[in-house]
Amino acid sequence: MMFTIIFPVLNERLRLESGITRTVEYLQKIAFEDYEIIIVDNGSEDETPQIAASLCKKYEKVQYERINIRGVGAAFRRGVELSHGDVVGYMDIDLSTNIKHLGEAIHLFETQKEVEYINGSRFAKQSDTRGRKWYRKITSQGLLILLKLFLGMKSTDAICGFTFVRREQALSLIEGCSDDNGWFYMIEFLLRAEKRGVRVLDYPVEWQEDYNTTVKVFKTICNYLVQIARLYKEFYIKKNI
Repeated sequence: MMFTIIFPVLNERLRLESGITRTVEYLQKIAFEDYEIIIVDNGSEDETPQIAASLCKKYEKVQYERINIRGVGAAFRRGVELSHGDVVGYMDIDLSTNIKHLGEAIHLFETQKEVEYINGSRFAKQSDTRGRKWYRKITSQGLLILLKLFLGMKSTDAICGFTFVRREQALSLIEGCSDDNGWFYMIEFLLRAEKRGVRVLDYPVEWQEDYNTTVKVFKTICNYLVQIARLYKEFYIKKNI
């Protein structure tokens, strides 16, 4: 079974080499060879392209793609389009989610055919989350409340930065999703999977806050509110008209 690991990146010169190297070395450590790593750069203006080119030369299973649209959603869609794996997913380049969970995900997909979608969760009861800033906790919990209240989300986390799904399901979900380019796209991707009855495994993880995040919190929150209203209208209002 082949795995495609997508790393969406934007101005990640400080973390790109470390993230890719740690991932490759971990896969070598667990003796898993059937994989590809796709770095999808959504508009970097620093040395990210040069570093990525160097990594592609160093590791034959690493490839680089640059798109001219900013946003994790756009990067994820392009990564899935380029993928060859039976299972495809994305991880944050800072590896805030413990890399050991990648090996666990590989094992689950290989041994449990009923598993279609693994959704990493920082907020499951067994999860171990460290270093989370107080205001990030408030915004994350507030988002979860809104998603559960207005959109009926079942999972305990929406955007942990660790998602893997069987490729045929990923392609089908992408076809049914909007063309939003930002972080909310990954939330919509999960919500539509739940609505379709895809078997989503809400997976507890060890997770460490990265204080060098490039996410713009206020702008992201405003976009989330707009997108939640859009999906609420689609899921519930239009259905009843």
